[in-house]
Amino acid sequence: MGERKGVSSSKVVFRKLLLFFFTMTSVLFVLSWFYVMRSTYRPHFIEYSLLPNSKHLSTLDGSKYDMQKQNVDSSFGNRAILHRGKCHQNDELVIKVYMYDLPAEFHFGLLDWKPNGKSVWPDVRNNIPGYPGGLNLQHSIEFWLTLDVLASEFPEAPKARTVIRVQNSSEADIIYVPFFSSLSYNRYSKRRPNEMKNGNMILQEKLVKHLTAQEEWKRSGGKDHLILAHHPNSMLDARMKLWPATFILSDFGRYPPNIANVEKDVIAPYKHLIPSYLNDNSTFDTRPTLLYFQGAIYRKDGGLARQELFYLLKNEKDVHFSFGSIGKDGIKKATEGMRASKFCLNIAGDTPSSNRLFDAIASHCVPVIISDAIELPYEDVIDYSEFCIFVRTTDAIKENFLINFIRGISKKEWTRMWNMLKEIEHLFEFHFPSKENDAVQMIWQAVARKVPAMRLKLNRHGRFSRSPPSADKELKSIPLPRNFW
Repeated sequence: MGERKGVSSSKVVFRKLLLFFFTMTSVLFVLSWFYVMRSTYRPHFIEYSLLPNSKHLSTLDGSKYDMQKQNVDSSFGNRAILHRGKCHQNDELVIKVYMYDLPAEFHFGLLDWKPNGKSVWPDVRNNIPGYPGGLNLQHSIEFWLTLDVLASEFPEAPKARTVIRVQNSSEADIIYVPFFSSLSYNRYSKRRPNEMKNGNMILQEKLVKHLTAQEEWKRSGGKDHLILAHHPNSMLDARMKLWPATFILSDFGRYPPNIANVEKDVIAPYKHLIPSYLNDNSTFDTRPTLLYFQGAIYRKDGGLARQELFYLLKNEKDVHFSFGSIGKDGIKKATEGMRASKFCLNIAGDTPSSNRLFDAIASHCVPVIISDAIELPYEDVIDYSEFCIFVRTTDAIKENFLINFIRGISKKEWTRMWNMLKEIEHLFEFHFPSKENDAVQMIWQAVARKVPAMRLKLNRHGRFSRSPPSADKELKSIPLPRNFW
């Protein structure tokens, strides 16, 4: 009997020891996961004293944050910040551009200019080839940007500039492709009888073949290249092969989002066709027309709202809504009409954007934008709501909604926006030589703001450039350490 009692006591002790070890193991397990979660989730172990002392990384204190006084430094080019209509930039910094010496057939040869000697470029100090007028002008940014790069090489180049050409591509921030794609489309997109391909398609094929053979393209895969395709129909064939590059576009209306998007590409303004309104002394009361639109009324896709609005507004006594084109004296009539109007409609057509917005800005006619998918130039530094009215399409086509909304805008508010238009209109003007914060320089600054993203892609792409190629094509799981538990 005593033997049985001893066995029972041993079992009790064994059970207590087992319970003790189980409890300790459980506690250690919980503690280990606590420390794992603490180190991987809660950011208490960041040593903030080791971080750069930068306003861009620190949180705002209770003081006022004044964008106008903030000093924005950049290693890649000028930055412009709009504060109440005024752009501020660091004039000492420029974006370095390496420009391909493409044969003249890709650029000034499209203007019937012929090279003289070995140079593929005209002497723009003495003889600038003329650019065709009419609707061609609205997509002429390729012409102005290329002139600006060429002019940057002159010893007498203006001090206030945003771009400089370099001859060594390894020193460049971007690689510029001087193909006048919009002009190529406008002049050579019509196929002649018995031709399989038009001249525009042939030029695009030549461009793709030339670019992809260059060492600069092979080195980066095109990620640091800049290509102009401002006309919505330009580069229709080549864009699918050159999409790693940054495009300069008028909008994304005819692009799939994986080919062009706001993160990768740059939206540039149209060159307005209506002359700038110099010495504008008009007032709210001297502009008799409340709302103005003249253009194509029956459009497809997103432009269906135009015909809806035409039927809603055509009988309003102080509204001008009619068909019009640049033919005959169309530009003259549009100039007179916009300058006599308080508000000018900018409605989506076949694409989200149109030149009409920039004609309205040049006329100091407050734009009313009805285009839900529109992208606007340099919107990362400009607040368009300061001088434009935005109306959702679904609201605009409701009966009496738009006209009542516009009539409800006060004289004081209109005058404020009218004054803003006069302050910012220079941001959309094209000049040669370029002027401080004109459209040419603003586009280059927008490109400069894309350079960090380009560099990030290039640096990530080159991570394993020095490593030998891996023989394992499949991803293998990494075994846990033996003492993990």
